Amino acid sequence: MDPFAQRLLAWHDRFGRKDLPWQQDINPYRVWLSEIMLQQTQVATVIDYFEHFVGRFPTVAHLAQAELDEVLHLWTGLGYYARARNLHKTAISVVSEHNGNFPATQEALEALPGIGRSTAGAIRAIAMGQQATILDGNVKRVLTRYHALAGYPGTASVTKQLWSYAEAHTPNERTGTYTQAIMDLGATLCRRRKPACSTCPVGDTCEAHIQGATDRYPEPKPKKQKPVRSARFFVVSLPGGATLLEQRPQNGIWGGLWTPPQRDIATAPDRFLADLGVVVEAIEHTHFAPVFRHTFTHFHLDIEPVYIRLNTRSSAPLDSNDKWRWVVPDQIESSNERIGLSAPAVKLLASLQPVFEES
Repeated sequence: MDPFAQRLLAWHDRFGRKDLPWQQDINPYRVWLSEIMLQQTQVATVIDYFEHFVGRFPTVAHLAQAELDEVLHLWTGLGYYARARNLHKTAISVVSEHNGNFPATQEALEALPGIGRSTAGAIRAIAMGQQATILDGNVKRVLTRYHALAGYPGTASVTKQLWSYAEAHTPNERTGTYTQAIMDLGATLCRRRKPACSTCPVGDTCEAHIQGATDRYPEPKPKKQKPVRSARFFVVSLPGGATLLEQRPQNGIWGGLWTPPQRDIATAPDRFLADLGVVVEAIEHTHFAPVFRHTFTHFHLDIEPVYIRLNTRSSAPLDSNDKWRWVVPDQIESSNERIGLSAPAVKLLASLQPVFEES
């Protein structure tokens, strides 16, 4: 066995985490779900989401039978919502095309929506006991430092080299335990900042540590100025608290989620309401709130909230349109209001009552 793997396994046997929710009752469904949730998300954040998710959908069959709205509702706050949409698609595929069992080959797993090379490897290694390799963010950091590999890990050439290192270190025996061990090392000791090199099981052979240069690896992504976009979000509510939400298209930003209607920054409230068919007499109050910024991977969105209180539901023909919904914020957790909300929607609905109390 590779000395790196030997030392890592010995360390994990003594000090590794073994009580995380997805490390219990291990099966392909639970491993897959945890791997998707942990993409770009901290373990501490994922624990509660994972437990709530498997509490509601204990098997892939339960998830396949669910409405997408409820899946997105349980995902609200985790971000990167394409992950949730792909979870639902994959569950349906596993049930309809694979008799409810996850396929056991790398190729078949990667053919499912949202499952890439590393996630497929984790499912095979941890849940199926196969010899397979992973390369998630934690593993990239460990291997980049251990080998003092220059260059940003997101580039094709560096990624190719990292996969080569990952495959070379992965043992033929105890592959599942090794897979959890190297992820654990990156999460607990080989952290982004202030790595605990003095207690690392491979610290004395780590090139970055030997060079006193752990802060140089991995190299950061080259900075690029993010463009700034602007939009108005119209938060239209009734005296009883019901607030108008619009469902986003399935593709694109916040796909399939519900949010206060977003319009161009130049859209005036009267024009927006006129487009909805709201009569002027129904408008009780309008309040422009301060702009706040929501940041995506590739751009910033400056949001100007416009709170509008109506004195009646008016004659707007929205009740018969399945892309619109009147929601009472305090009742979103009830059985008939379990919908996925965008992050700005959560913020805007939470501030709804104080806005009108202040005005």
